[in-house]
Amino acid sequence: MKNFSEMIKQAKFLISNTDYKKCPSPDKPEFAFIGRSNVGKSSLINMLTNNKGLAKTSGTPGKTQLINHFIVDGNWYLVDLPGYGFAKVSKSLKAEWDKMIREYLTERENLVAVFILVDSRLDPQKLDIDFALWCAERGIPFALAFTKADKLSTSRIKENVNKFLAEMKTLFGDVPDYFVTSAENAMGKEEFVAYIEENVAEFYKR
Repeated sequence: MKNFSEMIKQAKFLISNTDYKKCPSPDKPEFAFIGRSNVGKSSLINMLTNNKGLAKTSGTPGKTQLINHFIVDGNWYLVDLPGYGFAKVSKSLKAEWDKMIREYLTERENLVAVFILVDSRLDPQKLDIDFALWCAERGIPFALAFTKADKLSTSRIKENVNKFLAEMKTLFGDVPDYFVTSAENAMGKEEFVAYIEENVAEFYKR
């Protein structure tokens, strides 16, 4: 098995769009990242790709407003999607984002998985659960990425994660794949990147 620190050698920005039809050719496997505003999405992306400046981090929720494509090691796409929830934007802009995200997730044929980011410091939030349910109802494959796991004690994080997984089991009869992560200390990085690499390999076997 190759060294995990070398698994992602290069990640670079490719293109931003508001329309999935203008996204890059769907000839490579694609993994999208989405979550509530201020969940730590950009920091997680930067940690996973070994590139601190790849996704733009900001203290202002709602900074990501487009479908942002990054090409990783020349053979798969990482997609940074606008967050949902508490971004202080107009209702009309939120409606535009919702339409853009819905169309991308339901129509993008090379989408292997969407990672739903969940703040591990919090009890289960209705917005996150509703979004997971929306994906499941439409057959959109997803996995969970619990973020900011360095911010509380291990026992508290485990408690919050288990509460969320219990909600998933109640809804779906099982729990989806999930990762407990921290952008600060790279917790969960090896498992997360290995999961992507495994699915990339499966994509090219089709």
